[in-house]
Formats: sequence, structure tokens, C-alpha cells
Amino acid sequence: MVAGGRGNRPGEVLNLCFHGIGTPGRPLEPDEELYWVGAAQFDEFLTVIGRYPSVRITFDDGNQSDTALALPALRRHSLKAAFFVISSRLGQPGSLAAAEVRSLVQNGMTVGSHGMWHRPWRSVNDEQLREELADAAAAIADASGQPVHEVACPFGSYDRRVLSAARRYGFSRVYTVDGGPARSDAWLQSRYSVRAIDTPADLERRARSPHGRLFSSVVGSSKSLIKRWR
Repeated sequence: MVAGGRGNRPGEVLNLCFHGIGTPGRPLEPDEELYWVGAAQFDEFLTVIGRYPSVRITFDDGNQSDTALALPALRRHSLKAAFFVISSRLGQPGSLAAAEVRSLVQNGMTVGSHGMWHRPWRSVNDEQLREELADAAAAIADASGQPVHEVACPFGSYDRRVLSAARRYGFSRVYTVDGGPARSDAWLQSRYSVRAIDTPADLERRARSPHGRLFSSVVGSSKSLIKRWR
């Protein structure tokens, strides 16, 4: 999907972050169920997204529904997505196996890292941060069969130290969940986390409403600025 489509200013994209679809195959973390959507609901979302080339799709956590439900739906709608995998969950019940990660790549999807243990990166020491960034990416690259260039911060937890480490380890793009749109060419990409209570009309408004987009952009930029300088 390319930037600059109907509903967004030139060079601006709206990144959506999905987590899981359908019935979870593993125990969920506290409040995680708020971000799982139904299969029919997801298909309706894709119908809306397909009308807006400036909307990008991402998935966090590496749940098995990524290949069981999301991938077939994306193919039906001729859409692409980026999938950010938690490396310690590879092969665990309810999560993607290495063969499924490779299947995403073979179907033209992007595979990135969501870290090693799904913990907030601001709270870890430098050695743990290396594990979350460098070691996790290496494990996911081994599973996918190609280098990992993009990373998504768990819980949107980042600061100057985290971003400096991400640059040092060579990531070409870092995703957050600060909400609001992002510049298509920015190194730091804000995302909106889609919730179970969201409707196709909600996503349509986010994709096309200039007033809502402006407000979200100001809020998202403020969040990002605060996090980068703390």
C-alpha cells in the first residue's frame, strides 16, 4: 500500500495495529482481550481499508490467527501487512511456528520483531535491551529466512535510550502505538491500536476525517516528543 491516497494529506499514512482475530489459542495477558476482533469484523475492516491506499496494516504478537485467519483475508482483499513477532513465543501453543512465519514471507508480507519477552523496553537494562532488539531479531530472521529490519515497541514503551539502541542495531523503522497518522518516510511510525469495540465506520472516520486526523496528529506528535526526550 502506498501513501498519499484519498483521505490523507500527501506523504501521510495511517498505521493500524491489530493483535488477534477470532478465538485466542493461548491465555491472554490482562486487558489483551480488548484488542482481539472477530473474523467477520476483521473482514469488514479490510473492505474499508481497501478503499484507502494510505492506510497500512500491522499485527503485533505473532498469534496463530495471523496465518489462520488474517492471511487468507488479506489475500482475498489483495492487501499486504507487516507482522511483528515475539520471538520467545515461536512454536508455542496459540502462536506462530517457524513454518508459519515463513509462509507470511512467501505470501509477500513483511515480518518484523516485537521483541523477545513482550515486556516494556523502558524498564529493562542495557543487556536485556540487547536481547529484546538484537537477539530477538536474529531468532525471527532465522525463522522467516530473511533479515529483520523493522521493530515494534511492546506497550508503546520507548525513550531516547531505546531509540538510540534501535538505531545502533540497524533497524530501518520503529513502530509505536502513539495513535494518529505518520509521515510515510519517517523512521519512527505511530500506529492506532484497533480495539474490539471499533467498527468499520470508526476506521473510515480515522482514514478520511481531516478534523479527527488533525487532533490525532497533534496528540500523537506530543506523545512521541515526550517519549523521545525523557
